[in-house]
Amino acid sequence: MTRVAAASLALALAASAAAASSVRIDIRPDGHKVIVNESAAQRAVRYATRLMSVPGSRLAGLIESHASRVGLDPKLVRAVIQVESGYNPRALSNKGAMGLMQLMPDTAQELSVADPYDADQNLRGGTRYLRQMLDLFDGRVELALAGYDAGPGAVQRYGGIPPYDETVDYVRSVLGLYRGVDVSADIEGAVRHAPVFLARDAKNRILITNSRPR
Repeated sequence: MTRVAAASLALALAASAAAASSVRIDIRPDGHKVIVNESAAQRAVRYATRLMSVPGSRLAGLIESHASRVGLDPKLVRAVIQVESGYNPRALSNKGAMGLMQLMPDTAQELSVADPYDADQNLRGGTRYLRQMLDLFDGRVELALAGYDAGPGAVQRYGGIPPYDETVDYVRSVLGLYRGVDVSADIEGAVRHAPVFLARDAKNRILITNSRPR
């Protein structure tokens, strides 16, 4: 194949891929532009209220293999993938999270994931990280999921699910898919808000603060 023909084929494939899915450009707080590519079907899967079938026997086998390797229920891994990416291995969030289990760049590096868009590598890293969260939070799935979404430090600071709307919705969605029931009541009981302290300022006036008085 000539160089020109190869280039034309590459352009045709790129145009076909773009036409098959909706493309938008988000701007991060640091000003960088990120192209987010998600088809309507993948978005529908992400927002589905029931656990969907895994698209393809190879991917189903990879999920089973990596989940078993770290002692996870494959059904939980499927729920995480469904909410995170809608089974789109090329998913890229506006925060920079990548692939099926939406690994952040630093997390991917820590887990030795060289290519987060490779399904096998992404699942290896994502299942390992989810296992770490479960071990850290004594097997409490709701806290592990909150740690997976918001970071373990936020869960530790609040002593429960942080009161971030995005994280609360995430835990509710994944846990609901996993258990197959409405878990809203359970989630509300696990959400922890910042403690409120009473203190006095230099003029002896009473202050209400979220910082523990010294």
